[in-house]
Amino acid sequence: MAASAKSFLADAGYGEQELDANSALMELDKGLRSGKLGEQCEAVVRFPRLFQKYPFPILINSAFLKLADVFRVGNNFLRLCVLKVTQQSEKHLEKILNVDEFVKRVFSVIHSNDPVARAITLRMLGSMASIIPERKNAHHSIRQSLDSHDNVEVEAAIFAAANFSAQSKDFAAGICNKISEMIQGLATPVDLKLKLIPILQHMHHDASLASSSRQLLQQLVTSYPSTKMVIVTLHTFTLLAASSLVDIPKQIQLLLQYLKNDPRKAVKRLAIQDLKLLANKTPHTWSRENIQALCESALHTPYDSLKLGMLSVLSALSGTIAIKQYFSSAPGTAATTARSFDLVKLAQECCYHNNRGIAANGVRILTNISASCQEKDLLPLEQDAVFGLEALLVLCSQDDSPGAQATLKITLTCMVKLVKCRPHLSQSVVESLLTQLQSAQDAARILMCHCLAAIAMQLPVLADGMLGDLMDLYKLIGRSTTDKKQELLVSLATVIFVSSQKALSSEIKTVIKQQLENASNGWTAYRIARQASRMGNHDMARELYQSLLTQVASEHFYFWLNSLKEFSHAEQCLTGLQEDNYSSALSCIAEALKSYHKGIASLTAASTPLNPLSFQCGFVKLRIDLLQAFSQLICTCNSLKTSPPPAIATTIAMASGNDLQRCGRISNQACMKHSMEEFQNLATRYGDLYQSSFDADSATLRNVELQQQSCLLISHAIEALILDPESASFQEYSSNGTAHVDSEYERRMMSVFNHVLEEVESLNRKYAPVSYLASNTCLCNAVIALLKVPLSFQRYFFQKLQSTSIKLALSPSPRNPAEPIAVQNNQQLALKVEGVVQHGSKPGLFRKIQSVCLNVSSVLQSKSGQDYKIPIDNMTNEMEQRVEPHNDYFSTQFLLNFMILGTHNITVESSVIDSNGIVWKTGPKTTIFVKSLEDPYSQQVRLQQQQGQPPSQQQQQRTAYSRF
Repeated sequence: MAASAKSFLADAGYGEQELDANSALMELDKGLRSGKLGEQCEAVVRFPRLFQKYPFPILINSAFLKLADVFRVGNNFLRLCVLKVTQQSEKHLEKILNVDEFVKRVFSVIHSNDPVARAITLRMLGSMASIIPERKNAHHSIRQSLDSHDNVEVEAAIFAAANFSAQSKDFAAGICNKISEMIQGLATPVDLKLKLIPILQHMHHDASLASSSRQLLQQLVTSYPSTKMVIVTLHTFTLLAASSLVDIPKQIQLLLQYLKNDPRKAVKRLAIQDLKLLANKTPHTWSRENIQALCESALHTPYDSLKLGMLSVLSALSGTIAIKQYFSSAPGTAATTARSFDLVKLAQECCYHNNRGIAANGVRILTNISASCQEKDLLPLEQDAVFGLEALLVLCSQDDSPGAQATLKITLTCMVKLVKCRPHLSQSVVESLLTQLQSAQDAARILMCHCLAAIAMQLPVLADGMLGDLMDLYKLIGRSTTDKKQELLVSLATVIFVSSQKALSSEIKTVIKQQLENASNGWTAYRIARQASRMGNHDMARELYQSLLTQVASEHFYFWLNSLKEFSHAEQCLTGLQEDNYSSALSCIAEALKSYHKGIASLTAASTPLNPLSFQCGFVKLRIDLLQAFSQLICTCNSLKTSPPPAIATTIAMASGNDLQRCGRISNQACMKHSMEEFQNLATRYGDLYQSSFDADSATLRNVELQQQSCLLISHAIEALILDPESASFQEYSSNGTAHVDSEYERRMMSVFNHVLEEVESLNRKYAPVSYLASNTCLCNAVIALLKVPLSFQRYFFQKLQSTSIKLALSPSPRNPAEPIAVQNNQQLALKVEGVVQHGSKPGLFRKIQSVCLNVSSVLQSKSGQDYKIPIDNMTNEMEQRVEPHNDYFSTQFLLNFMILGTHNITVESSVIDSNGIVWKTGPKTTIFVKSLEDPYSQQVRLQQQQGQPPSQQQQQRTAYSRF
């Protein structure tokens, strides 16, 4: 019912024309004033959409006051509609400015003679508890209504009491005894007691309140042994412990006791459910004894459903710190130490269980143990985990039911995790996947291809010898007629791209294109081309983009595909680079730049106001500038060969003390220094692009980081070999070889980085000072080595999975954006900045906003009046504040000085700080103009002085003023 009400409220108003905030509110207000009930209800249920579209306090305050009026004078159905709107718009309640007036209008209905009206009012008050937690009249009304003889009103009072208890410490402390009396009272019906007990979960505001609530719940568990009462009481017990934190170990013991001793399956299931909740929330509070008791219960239970539940709890614990505590050596008897392996015994037993869920949890436990624990006596578990995973793979890949697919996902996730932690197991895992791929169902094949690609991205385990089988399977799928065919073509093509570490052979290209022509739609071809661009197979991508150009229905899509085709062609030009052939390298880079310039023109044409393609344009412009910088560096090195330094250059350098003289004429022109600064500037710009990409996935950010590191590497090499060999340090640039590599592109780039660093360091140490010829050769080879690695266009270039934007509102704000706001120069302007964080369909997928950083600055645009010398502090305003959004809304104020008469430009720029403390320059940037006017009194005094004093005195006064 709640879901249907939500969808009804969300869909109401579908298709209404776009209006500004005031017009939209007036339109709804017209509906509220209508004499027809249907029109009034329609207007009420359109308010959530209005709040979503214009989420700022000035509109929300007006709208809620109008709704409160409807609630006060309307009938119960209208009140119910207003209640639903309030509950759906709960995160906007704190934006109500006139809270007292809003509550006053709603609260007046509590004195109605109609119990249903009072019940709706109580629910309304409960829904508003977050903004009125300490309203004593609301507290009193709830207490009074708990004694009502009308069931609807009592249930509403219970709802309100639960909400107020969660928000108010005083209310929770005051209502606790009342709830206790009602629960223990003989006159209270059992079904009402079951509704009252959950209120106790909110009694966690202080230790004494939590302790008294726990005692009451303990009495209830023993006094009322019926199944329903035990289930509700135990669950409330668990939620109270999870909130108060101090009693979690006791609660785990209590739940384990019920799991072991209570014969009722419903109670056991509830105990398992609550143990899972505590395992996810606080795994560090689980002792070895707790895990051991759970293992024993799982080993002895005859019921598969209960065993599955217990294994899911152990599975959740096995991926946390609790598993290390369990296996850590502790003082004790030999028997205790031996029994600590009951978890392993249980997992091994369950790996081959006939219930798929039990088997999946068993292998997950073994995988987590193998990944977490490095003890030698646990090494055989690796093989047990691999065998269990292979058995599940064979079982689930032949079954296309939803349950089998869910189990297969768990199995394949465990495979990826195991291979990541234990690389020596990768070959056997990959071979079993490839073998099973031939006979599996299509739905399973898609998942297995994803798994193969994930493993191969981390480790180069797919050899060229395996391509034959993959190509045969690709032909087989192309001839099939299943509904999963298109998805399977994309998944398998991805595996083929990952497995072919070098360029694709013409035979593979022919097979893929032939199958796409016969069996696919344009979207499938585009997805395969996208994967080819991501894996660096630009030749294949270019051909596919070219074939799709005439199949799109929009010119924006045409320009987008054309730009991708040009970028792929540009990168393809760079694959023919060869070391020591610098003239060929220059021509290849020139050809690539030509295509890139064509592509950026198409990309700009593909952008729209709703989709500006800012990241894509920024990334490509940086790539163009980087290629130009590489080209310029090779030209500079070549010019040294045609105009080498004189033979006595080294002697001159030693005599003058200027080491740059070794390079002769070139250093005098500072070409090398300019080149180094250009690469440093590019690295800074790549850093800015990184900081502006808050919504990008980690692989895309890593790609940008690698481009930045390549710029820093060349800059460092120029400094170390030519400009300042003696002070160059290699420690800050040395990469740690143990760092985890997530893609083949990263692996190859890191290999080039290490090789170039070793070359530069060896030249610097062996041949100090380095000859101009050796240094030029080293630099040119470094450039060619970097360009020979095919560029990877990562996911964020094509697809945005997370979307986050900030909308700012400034007050005061002018009616016309071009008009300045007038302020007197002897007063300060209070600038209020409000903002709303807007999310896409997957908020917080990669990172979440912890706080918003607001930077306000002002610049004098034009002066008016006399040119007095004013202290520099009064000329500009530079302020910064950090605010934490609450329910995606934030607000703060700045006090600004405008001592100088004239027009000032105020810029408010926002950036966000994520949960790791990293600053992201997401924007937006908002600008308003302020005109500083002379205050009337000063103006009057100045005019009097001008009329009554000679010019020389005026000049003298001006000079005296300027001293301050």
